[in-house]
Amino acid sequence: MILDSHDRAILKALQLDGRLPNSALAQQVSLSESACLRRVRALEESGLIEGYTALLSQRKAGLATNVFVSITLDRQDEVDLRAFEAAVQTLPEVMECYLMTGDFDYLLRVVVADMDDFERVHSKHLTRLPGVARVHSSFALRTVRKSRELPIR
Repeated sequence: MILDSHDRAILKALQLDGRLPNSALAQQVSLSESACLRRVRALEESGLIEGYTALLSQRKAGLATNVFVSITLDRQDEVDLRAFEAAVQTLPEVMECYLMTGDFDYLLRVVVADMDDFERVHSKHLTRLPGVARVHSSFALRTVRKSRELPIR
């Protein structure tokens, strides 16, 4: 999809406030309300806008600790990768999971309340995922930058 300046402005505005009423969005991006709504619907239908959600505070939700976990599998054949990926989908503490190149196979961002909570997730879930040979964990001390806004060019 080719984006023009109005589309980029709409995307920037909605990334900052997904609940922005169409009338306010249209005014902000200098379009009529009907033209703005048509563009938003086209962006949604194209899949560029995947959906809308509420952003929760990790700390206030009692999950202040981020743990980055690298996973190495016994083997990297298609069956093992699919089994691992299906199983990791069921763990609510796993916020993100990436198939990686390099020294390990997967990188996970896990949210937990504290070290004891992570020990539970580690021993009862992560080490029991299919094909896991090694688990390496690093605790984030502090979040320096966390952006939810993609750079739209």
